[in-house]
Amino acid sequence: MSFSSAIKTEIARIIPEKDHCKKSELSGLIRVGGAIMIGASMQLHLEMKTENAAVARKFLTLAKGAYGIETEIQVLRKNRLKKNNSYRVKITDEKSVRMILIDLGISDDGFFLHAGVSDEILNNVCCKRAFIRGLFLGSGSVTDPDYGYHLEIIFENEELAKIVVDLLETFELKPKISLRKNYYIVYLKESEQIVTFLSIIEAHNALFSYENTRIQKGMRNQVNRLVNCETANLNKSIDAAFRQIHNIEIIDRHIGIDNLPDNLRDVARLRIENPDISIKELGEMLNPQVGKSGVSHRLRKLETIAKTYRKK
Repeated sequence: MSFSSAIKTEIARIIPEKDHCKKSELSGLIRVGGAIMIGASMQLHLEMKTENAAVARKFLTLAKGAYGIETEIQVLRKNRLKKNNSYRVKITDEKSVRMILIDLGISDDGFFLHAGVSDEILNNVCCKRAFIRGLFLGSGSVTDPDYGYHLEIIFENEELAKIVVDLLETFELKPKISLRKNYYIVYLKESEQIVTFLSIIEAHNALFSYENTRIQKGMRNQVNRLVNCETANLNKSIDAAFRQIHNIEIIDRHIGIDNLPDNLRDVARLRIENPDISIKELGEMLNPQVGKSGVSHRLRKLETIAKTYRKK
């Protein structure tokens, strides 16, 4: 089961207690997941098609709970391998269809649809949450946080997409709209915004799973950055040590280490004998001990001497 399907299965089990919340959620679900069809006898019927059985049951439950209407459900089996069954839920009684569309503010007469959302549907905060939950059930998706941070809801109508953007902004979210193949996509790209959205639709299990994955991913990235930084520093130290040893070998071939001043001779011998220790450790091995900057100064002097003999 995909991450999106798991979220939809979870929130499909949430049945609002109040009728106005049931209607708000049903309105959101119908607007993006429903279709008004005209049958052979020119009668209207309302249907919704989904690959998630829990979403199909939610449509049935909301229609019955809010309006006492019975629905038909069909299972459409796929012959191709690895293809999920799909479910078609229908309301075939034309009077019931008209009554639902008019009551939810989707239409005035059952034929001509409104892109706008009536105030009654978004009257309370609980209704706003229910409406958003219905939208997500109908056409929403979330990328698995292991692979990225992206949440979207697909709309056929630009006006409705803009209304939903304004609605989400009341919850301090910052959604954007993009156009994809004649569809309007309302999306969120920041992980914290997606977590807030999951809280709004009451997908608490998904929220905890998302947060857990996000934290683990952040820790892995931090560890990788630290390891990369340590590796880079180690490589720089190794390169510097090889260069210092090479300088000392040049000096030894031309004048001999023993002919260097005492302070340079001691550092040179320690570096040749201890090629893998740090500059700080070199300073601690000197007698008397010398700080890191002092050792670096002496090594630079050795490099200057070595350059003189390289030129010759």
